Amino acid sequence: MPPVEVAAPGRARPKVAVLAAIAALVLGLDVLSKALVVAHLTEGEPVHLLGDIFEFTLLRNPGAAWNLGTGYTAVFTVLAVGVIAFVVRVARKLRSTGYAVAFGLLLGGASGNLGDRIFRAPGLFRGNVVDWIGVVPHYYPVFNIADSAICIAGATFVVLALLGIRMDGTRGDKAPAGPEGPGEASPDSAAAAPDEASDSAVAAPGTASPAPSPER
Repeated sequence: MPPVEVAAPGRARPKVAVLAAIAALVLGLDVLSKALVVAHLTEGEPVHLLGDIFEFTLLRNPGAAWNLGTGYTAVFTVLAVGVIAFVVRVARKLRSTGYAVAFGLLLGGASGNLGDRIFRAPGLFRGNVVDWIGVVPHYYPVFNIADSAICIAGATFVVLALLGIRMDGTRGDKAPAGPEGPGEASPDSAAAAPDEASDSAVAAPGTASPAPSPER
């Protein structure tokens, strides 16, 4: 009968399911929202919800998040592919729920905008990303759900790093357990052994002390 591998006690399982669920949720919301925006909004005709503070407006962005780097569409496409490949590679090593959520947000956001690069005009890997959320749009660039997920992921990474949490779920301020195993003694216990041995030798029962010499 083949041996059965047993997980080491106290070691959390990889959080692949959490990462995949968050990524799927972000990607689904991003794709659905963009489809609705393209179907019902017209460029240059924003829908004001709170005056000039919050509006829905259709924009096609050849650049990165928040309309940055409009002349480097192909470069951002390659970067998005690299981000997705990196997240998929580290997914099996994640044992921190926080990092799983952050990487899920990053994966979903990168995938959503990459889909626009691939399938939208003007061409393959040069497509314009659909942006539609305007918050104080006169001072703040228009964005989409994928952009928001990417930025929330970045903020989450910073918080986790400041808290000392690693991707494997351990904390940086806690020292790892000592290497002592069965039959192994720590240096402190080894150093104390001679003193304990001498004390036990003095107090050992049944040991006769030398008789005093007779006085003359």
